[in-house]
Amino acid sequence: MEEKRYIERKISGYVKKAAGMYPVVTICGPRQSGKTTLARHLFPDYGYVSMENPYERQAFEDDPLGFLAAHPAPCIFDEVQNTPELLSYLQGIIDDADCNGMYILTGSRQMELQQSITQSLAGRSAMVDLLPLSLEELNDAGIDLTRDEAMFMGGLPRIHSRGQDAEMAYPDYLRTYIERDVRQLINVMKLREFEIFIRLLASRTGQMLNFASLANDVGVSAPTIKEWVSMLEASYIVFTLYPYYKNYGKRLVKTPKVYFTETGLVTSLLGIRSAEQVNGHPLVGSIFENLIVSELIKAQLNKGQKANFFFFRDSSGLEVDLIHEAGIVPRPIEIKSAITYTPALYKSLQKFCSLEPTAVEPTLIYGGQDMGNLQGIRIVSYRKVAEMMG
Repeated sequence: MEEKRYIERKISGYVKKAAGMYPVVTICGPRQSGKTTLARHLFPDYGYVSMENPYERQAFEDDPLGFLAAHPAPCIFDEVQNTPELLSYLQGIIDDADCNGMYILTGSRQMELQQSITQSLAGRSAMVDLLPLSLEELNDAGIDLTRDEAMFMGGLPRIHSRGQDAEMAYPDYLRTYIERDVRQLINVMKLREFEIFIRLLASRTGQMLNFASLANDVGVSAPTIKEWVSMLEASYIVFTLYPYYKNYGKRLVKTPKVYFTETGLVTSLLGIRSAEQVNGHPLVGSIFENLIVSELIKAQLNKGQKANFFFFRDSSGLEVDLIHEAGIVPRPIEIKSAITYTPALYKSLQKFCSLEPTAVEPTLIYGGQDMGNLQGIRIVSYRKVAEMMG
């Protein structure tokens, strides 16, 4: 039997605080991100029911009130997107009891969960996003990954807590996702085309979404590609970043960039079979950028904060990988996979700062070691991403 190791999650304090302030805490995130493990670790005295279990779902559908009487508060209900009606019944119980920390819910499809929460538990539930393990969490657990190991292994807890082989884990993750979730979310008649699509999307990580180009390459319509991207976003498989404009309205109508939540999935989809193969891959820069963007988002989510990142590109070709909106001022961040530091790595940061005098703390994140502040630029190692967010 495999030995399981618990790795402490940075979001734990925020979850416990939320449970003291709301009747319900809903933990959302991709499959296998550690939602169930976190909930059961933080609330060991709570009852537990998995709504993935067909017998439990059937018991609820046959007799909702009897089911809830058999599973009284405090209780953890896992993967509740399978039974959205459950939330309506919980509402009455919560309002009658009028106390906090009654239920912990988990789910892996954010769109459906948010709709259900809005309809049934508005004002009664704190929403928490839990992504896979961050480099900070791994470092705290004594797991120090090289740049290429970080990209290849990703943050799936079972890889690091159970020693599963990343080369095997991610193809299995993809198969399970397609078989279990894709068929439930949309009626995908063209599974072969969908598999081609997600591999092509991996090859375009960190690039602007071009629905027409993807549609042409896959052999389906552009509306179908849009639907598939939305479905991947709803399941936390990918996320998008929009361009930075001072006029907020402009950001929402411009083309976003696409990234994967898990770089381990990206490398698997690209056919990379070991950490040693990452450095020689032509997309190593894009994969590293994906790693850093996801790490920065984890750092904010783990503190219960909204991830407020954008990218910058102007008509003259100047690009900055990330703009962190720090209050009302931009904090530009450039991401380079290079392990060796050279001043050329942050030329675009200097140009941006000369154009935007309100910019603060221009930062280069790269594959090497911390260098402190040089020429007004903060030079940060990929290992210290969470620390730079304060």
